[in-house]
Amino acid sequence: MNKMDIPNSWKTMRLDEIGMIFSGSTPSTSNRAFWDGEIVWITPYDLSRLNTPYLSDSSKRITEKGLNGCSARLLPAGSLVISSRAPIGYVALPTVPFCTNQGCKTIKLKSAYHPEFAYYNVLFNIGKVKSLGEGTTFAEISKRALSTVELLFPTCFLEQAKIAEILSTLGRAIEQTEALIAKHQRIDAGLTQDLLTRGIDEHGNLRSETTHAFKDSPLGRIPVQWEACPLGTLIHIKHGYAFSGEFFSDQRNDNVLLTPGNFHVDGGLYFTGRNTKYYTGAVPREFILANGDVVVVMTDLTKEMAILGRTAILHHTDNVLHNQRVGKVCVNQAIEMDTRFLAILMNSDLYRREIKATATGTTVRHTSPAKLLSPFVPRIPLDEQKRIHLRLDALSDGVEHLLEELKKMNLIKTALMQDLLAGKKRVTPLLEPGTTH
Repeated sequence: MNKMDIPNSWKTMRLDEIGMIFSGSTPSTSNRAFWDGEIVWITPYDLSRLNTPYLSDSSKRITEKGLNGCSARLLPAGSLVISSRAPIGYVALPTVPFCTNQGCKTIKLKSAYHPEFAYYNVLFNIGKVKSLGEGTTFAEISKRALSTVELLFPTCFLEQAKIAEILSTLGRAIEQTEALIAKHQRIDAGLTQDLLTRGIDEHGNLRSETTHAFKDSPLGRIPVQWEACPLGTLIHIKHGYAFSGEFFSDQRNDNVLLTPGNFHVDGGLYFTGRNTKYYTGAVPREFILANGDVVVVMTDLTKEMAILGRTAILHHTDNVLHNQRVGKVCVNQAIEMDTRFLAILMNSDLYRREIKATATGTTVRHTSPAKLLSPFVPRIPLDEQKRIHLRLDALSDGVEHLLEELKKMNLIKTALMQDLLAGKKRVTPLLEPGTTH
């Protein structure tokens, strides 16, 4: 950074100037006396599971003998841990004494540097750390390379603390919102399971065998008003078209291709980002989808993106082209089916477990219309289908509101980090007089 860009009372510091850097180590795994002790032993896996800056435990612990039997050091709470391989870039602040394996580096901070400020500063500038990774099989950053990373720090400890307080307060609000979303999603999943196995009666009450009549079926006990049947007796699935790759384009036009890349892992469709493709060639009219069409993805996008069987209702203003590997779900003649209920049914764990069990492929899993149509599902009267989807939609509306709030908070946090951690916006007016130096 140009010296002219450095704010007053701030300075550029190397990471080895703000504290002492330590590497980790692993005790012999064949010596049982080294393991299952009381000492927290942090690995990149432990860091990857965090949704908070703070770490208080580890998946594996070692004994005093284990610590003495390797080159790991017991380090104090408030040090800064960074994963240095597999992968580089997870950051945490342990709240208890700890040691790490060789996949982590630890900065034991000097007293002049506020732990939370250092955490947010390193996290925001993690790209600098990752860029120093080297190695052919997997990237790894050495202690020497980590020590050369330079970041801006206020010279005033209280200014560091105030910035950390602002970012931590917003971070806690984000964590609380994420926890609330997760709680609502668990409730949603449980309610969906109940509604698709027991249903709601005409009075809006969830059925139970103590108050309603049930019968045996291939799905287990179900209400007497229902039937259990293969999904293929209710719907059929149309294949998409093999549009020619030579006419694919990243430039927006009126013909957007619906591909597996447009399916969100948690449900729904999105037409933004690098997975969205447009088509510049001639389009067969029978492969233009309509608003309200129900579509299902028949392949995972990648091994990590488990979207196989995800079903969505299309809402889009452009021509959306029905590409191969996506099925169009059509209700069979004389079958009464609410499309929103159909999407709920096909996205349920009850149904998707069957789809995953019959999928083929090792790297990327895929399925076929025949396999999608084979699982048994409940056939439910139309009026009850609507009651079920209205009950679940009310819960989903609450989750959508929370997701929007979370998105706004994350945008605010990113903007604040950009301003506060570069000294573009100063917190000095919030400090006591005479504490800026």
